Amino acid sequence: MNSELSIRIKAEALSLGFSACGIARAEAVSHDVAKGFVSWLDNGGHATMAYMENHLEKRLDPRLLVPGTRSIVSVALNYAPANRLPEGEYQIAAYALGQDYHDIVKGKLRELVQRVFGTDSSYTSSEPLFDKESIRVFSDSAPVLERYWAVKAGLGWVGRNHQLIIPRAGSMFFLGEVFLPIVLEYDSPMESKCGNCHKCIDACPTKALMMSGENKGHCTFLSSKCLSYQTIENRGDIPDDIAEAMGDTIYGCDRCQQVCPWNRYAHPTNEPLLQPKEELMEMTREQWQSLSEEDYRRLFKGSAVKRAKYEGLMRNINKVK
Repeated sequence: MNSELSIRIKAEALSLGFSACGIARAEAVSHDVAKGFVSWLDNGGHATMAYMENHLEKRLDPRLLVPGTRSIVSVALNYAPANRLPEGEYQIAAYALGQDYHDIVKGKLRELVQRVFGTDSSYTSSEPLFDKESIRVFSDSAPVLERYWAVKAGLGWVGRNHQLIIPRAGSMFFLGEVFLPIVLEYDSPMESKCGNCHKCIDACPTKALMMSGENKGHCTFLSSKCLSYQTIENRGDIPDDIAEAMGDTIYGCDRCQQVCPWNRYAHPTNEPLLQPKEELMEMTREQWQSLSEEDYRRLFKGSAVKRAKYEGLMRNINKVK
């Protein structure tokens, strides 16, 4: 099962700044998860995010996404902020304060692959069909059930807020994966430690999170009611009843994470690329309201906020004036 290589991969991942790393066997997702995901789509839980319906077979079996994949390395990168935007000013979700996580995580994963499998590494394959060109890295950039694989790799569990929760670390993490065509030593999944806690559900201002099931132990998620969906993915108008719940937030929403007891263990990230620009931290309401498209492009160059586009961000600002 290549125990030494598994240890090496994890050690290199931690040295690159990842907070956690685990490995899972590549296989089709469990029947219950597949059934639940398809049911969620059928019931419109994904709202207008039609891309989530695409490549369904590949999303439910990573071996179809990247043929030959036998192991999935899952990593988590901490983004808990050291500083937040001043109280009383407009707020942006913590994950978007720094540079775009897609580029940061995938860049680190490419470096991980180079260190472990590159031409200068000590790795030699004992498997004749191993093709290094078939190694792929992802971070919210392909039809991959990232939280599912993070759980299978033993990083943590999916909480009722539908975020991956890492014990004594919290939920403010970006996830990424390396698909490998080799057999490794696999980690064991972790059971949920949410217990009877439902603070995230109580804190959701639009009831996007709701308890369901006979024993009320399962929590469903409706994208159409989520402030993150409405302020980022939704290209239309934001319904008035949803807008009333926005408060000062003009991009995303962190409320279900802010109340999570596990986030009391979170430590601020020391990743330089995830630190907010000084100009962003100094923005006032008046400056936001008069933000030009040119200023927007400069302020959010290389930022995940680009997802909402200038028109979307100004729509959000106008909703919370």
